[in-house]
Amino acid sequence: MQLSIEISKYPLTSDYIEPIKGFIEELNKDAGLHVLTNTMSTQVFGEYDTVMAALQRCIRWSFERYGKVVFVVKFLHGDLRP
Repeated sequence: MQLSIEISKYPLTSDYIEPIKGFIEELNKDAGLHVLTNTMSTQVFGEYDTVMAALQRCIRWSFERYGKVVFVVKFLHGDLRP
């Protein structure tokens, strides 16, 4: 089953660029994902289990590395990439 997600990350710090870029770089390490970024969010497309495993890994990594962060995620069934 294919999955599309849209994720926004809000680091609770004045230096917010590095935590956002770091999270996107971590997502891009997974070859099974198709990752698109824009100024408002990051979109991730792929097989359901692959996307969910990467999301779990990258969110944990982000919390451990950067501390308090807010994530807002939308999940959509199917591959909805443009």
